[in-house]
Amino acid sequence: MSFTRNLVVLSLALSAFTSVAQAKELVVYSSRQDHLIKPVFEMYTEKTGVKINFITDREAPLMARLRAEGANTPADMFMTVDAGNLWQAEEQGLFQPVQSEVIEGNIPQHLRSSNNMWTGLSLRARTIAYSTERVKPEELSTYEALADEQWKGRVCLRTSKKVYNQSLVATMLESIGEEKTTEVIQGWLANLATPVFADDTALLQAIDAGQCDVGIVNSYYFGRLQNAQPDVKVKLFWPNQEDRGVHVNISGAGVTRHAKHPEEATRLLEWMTTEEAQRIFADVNMEFPANQALEPSAEVAAWGDFKADNVNIEVAGRRQPEAIMLMDRLGWN
Repeated sequence: MSFTRNLVVLSLALSAFTSVAQAKELVVYSSRQDHLIKPVFEMYTEKTGVKINFITDREAPLMARLRAEGANTPADMFMTVDAGNLWQAEEQGLFQPVQSEVIEGNIPQHLRSSNNMWTGLSLRARTIAYSTERVKPEELSTYEALADEQWKGRVCLRTSKKVYNQSLVATMLESIGEEKTTEVIQGWLANLATPVFADDTALLQAIDAGQCDVGIVNSYYFGRLQNAQPDVKVKLFWPNQEDRGVHVNISGAGVTRHAKHPEEATRLLEWMTTEEAQRIFADVNMEFPANQALEPSAEVAAWGDFKADNVNIEVAGRRQPEAIMLMDRLGWN
């Protein structure tokens, strides 16, 4: 009996040890590229001893994987770009709510889920890029003004299939209404100098090469191109400074619905909103910190200050279906 009892005690002890050991590892599914998240996770491991195993893929396959795995998923956290994707994941029941005074204190309300399902971690502006050879900045004013006759044959756009443009249009629907948004998109398309581009880098290169004079891009693509090509003849312009401000979007994350280690995942999420982690998270991709107690890096700050649109970023997801239907109807490929 004593031998049997000792075996039971040993078994329980081993079980407890295994539980503790498991809590020292977290699994993150991420649609952000490895090199953009690895430095953040490495610092967290160095500080806490908690190892982060991360799997990267595009957001759609990762969300499909989470749905298929259900309660058997190893993922403790899902990280992705664009509030539209985060909102879709929330709608699909892939997150669990996180009540955290740390997150609430660090990240503005309009950059978080109203149901506490996810939070923004870094910001990017989707703004106007222009040729420094053929455009004077005083000629520019708003997103809407790019639909004017002045820009006939001078505009470049990225495909409407990319969520970045879907989110831009979704927030325009919220801010200026369907009728005005329709007029603006029709004007943009009428002013196109070239067929739409597959990515923002190609669009910026087209401006530099003289194929078009203005376009709409995510700010960090400009930063990457400027690093690779310091003499690029393109700059960024911050539109709508007299009204709603520049459209901004986020990268963000939430704790998965079936996380095996929700408490530890919450601690990681909280830490990623702190100044220490935010500096790495934003700087590695030339983005803006979501924690607005921080200034952007000197490189990003050199692009100039701007007023950002503070519409609740959930709109990017909630009105995404309307945006997609409108762009399709108007022939924005």
